[in-house]
Amino acid sequence: LLLVGCEKPAPTLRALAPDARVLAFGDSLTFGSGARADESYPAVLAARIGREVIRSGVPGELSAKGLERLPAELARHRPALVILCHGANDLLRKRPVGALTENLTRMIALVRASGAEVLLVGVPQPSLGRLHLAPVYTEVAAANRVPLEGEVLPRILSDDGLKSDGFHPNAAGYAQLATSVAAALEAYGALR
Repeated sequence: LLLVGCEKPAPTLRALAPDARVLAFGDSLTFGSGARADESYPAVLAARIGREVIRSGVPGELSAKGLERLPAELARHRPALVILCHGANDLLRKRPVGALTENLTRMIALVRASGAEVLLVGVPQPSLGRLHLAPVYTEVAAANRVPLEGEVLPRILSDDGLKSDGFHPNAAGYAQLATSVAAALEAYGALR
């Protein structure tokens, strides 16, 4: 019972102003590989939340390269919020999880230093059959006290009807991703 009183409150996000700019930052999942540009999750999300969402995804990018690329994107776009969905290629290529943890943590620090907030979107651990969130995302979110959307991509990428190939959603999958991200933004207080 004493532990309940000591728990830290869940992380929240500041409400986004109507003219706030959102930066969707990541790899091919953010780029929208497997669908048209207007079907990518950032494009669909912009329509859902009524705010500018900048699509900054690089197919095949490892988190170390994303970390190098992020400062210029933050300076160029000056977002109020960054939706960070990175690391799938690290996991697929079996790169050390410690390096991914460090890279995600440093990206979060860079975003915060710029004055923006972060929503982390977790990707699944590669496996046969039903996919589950890679534990690194839960750990990074908890250690850095950032909101996490960790359910949607494992669900989408476990459903062949929502995929364009073995690794990417199709238009319907990206639409579900956008819907879940919008719901997370609402749940964490960014949308009112």
